[in-house]
Amino acid sequence: MTKNSLVKSILAASLLCSGLAIAGEGGNAEAGKAKAAVCGACHGMDGNSVNPEWPTLAGQGEAYLYKQLTDFKAKRRENATMSPQVASLSDQDMKDLAAFFSSQKVKGGKADKSKVELGETVYRGGNSATGVAACTGCHGPDGAGNPAAKFPRLAGQKAKYVENQLKAFRVGARSNDAGKMMRNLAAHLSDAEIEAVAQYITGLRK
Repeated sequence: MTKNSLVKSILAASLLCSGLAIAGEGGNAEAGKAKAAVCGACHGMDGNSVNPEWPTLAGQGEAYLYKQLTDFKAKRRENATMSPQVASLSDQDMKDLAAFFSSQKVKGGKADKSKVELGETVYRGGNSATGVAACTGCHGPDGAGNPAAKFPRLAGQKAKYVENQLKAFRVGARSNDAGKMMRNLAAHLSDAEIEAVAQYITGLRK
């Protein structure tokens, strides 16, 4: 896929999603807080995980969180830990949890300074030589994401988690991205680019 065709598919998906009601609305953050005790063991009670391989949920888009939970439940996204956790959740439980974690404040991380220059180049400009589109097209210049399109907030996310997800998209181990956008992009990223952009992302502040 060329860079231009990738950008066009991203824009098309954004326009389509922006005209739709955000799935996951209707969650109650207070109810979600009461249901989040089990989640807190891995993700932190305020959604800021301490393990670098587990994602920070705090401040993440509500619709995106709801989508991931429903994807785990429907086995569109596989994870040995998450699959049994969501099995007994109702649709309202997932909406409430999404509302709670999205309302929390992300603490962010500290980037490896030796990698942020390359990371910023990839994040803001992509790589025209290999057909990699800039991350800003979907996730914004400050990493805030696009809630209407369910493109996640990246700013402050765990670097190792970002790295692992990009590599999973690259080999198709993760496949719940709309229109294969992330799989098509990650397929052209080198290990060095993935590690660098992950470091840049963890240091971003919205």
